[in-house]
Amino acid sequence: MKPVVLFDLDGVLLDSRAAMLATLAGVATAALGRRVTVADLPPDAITTPRVEVLSALGVPAPDELCEIWWDPALATAAGTALFPGVVDGITALRAAGAATGLVTLQTRGRLPWLLPPEVFELMDTTICREDAEPKPAPDGIFLALAHLGATPRAAVFVGDTLTDRWAAFQAGAAFAGAGWGYAGRRALTEAGCPVVLTNPAQIGPGLLDLIPAGRAPQQVTTAIS
Repeated sequence: MKPVVLFDLDGVLLDSRAAMLATLAGVATAALGRRVTVADLPPDAITTPRVEVLSALGVPAPDELCEIWWDPALATAAGTALFPGVVDGITALRAAGAATGLVTLQTRGRLPWLLPPEVFELMDTTICREDAEPKPAPDGIFLALAHLGATPRAAVFVGDTLTDRWAAFQAGAAFAGAGWGYAGRRALTEAGCPVVLTNPAQIGPGLLDLIPAGRAPQQVTTAIS
């Protein structure tokens, strides 16, 4: 059985912080009929579910309004970019014999706006919002592993938030925190994540050392430096 490395998208492979915050502000502006800027958003907006952020701003029926305005706002927001080194790192993982996949809260229709084609070519499976119950539920990880014919004990999930960590824990997969992402290295470390990466260049074959391979996931305590 191949080892499996699964990735969250935003904040792990894709630097989308500015675009996501601008999208939140754009939806709030459209809903409230007044200008809402990124500076008006709560400090933890990037790691808080969008419905909660919009509700706190006074947006009525935020779930329904996101269905109408989220994609147009995202499509016109500031651009996104891959973090340096991620394509080379994923290529090296595949050369080392690993299967790879995405488990993201983005919808499938948005991915062509957000990612260059070469990233799709490096993924053996892609699980989007419409495919499974969103994280922190483990359903997306389970579905990705089912597509790859793998078990959780053969997998590591790389994510950047505590929601990602909880999904991996519930799935029984190892977890590596992306310290450059939305939550940040300090938050992941203080929450007890046993492995917190510090640089996107650490995406590569070294991640395979974190796969339990007969050990319980909570016993994986060696940080990559």
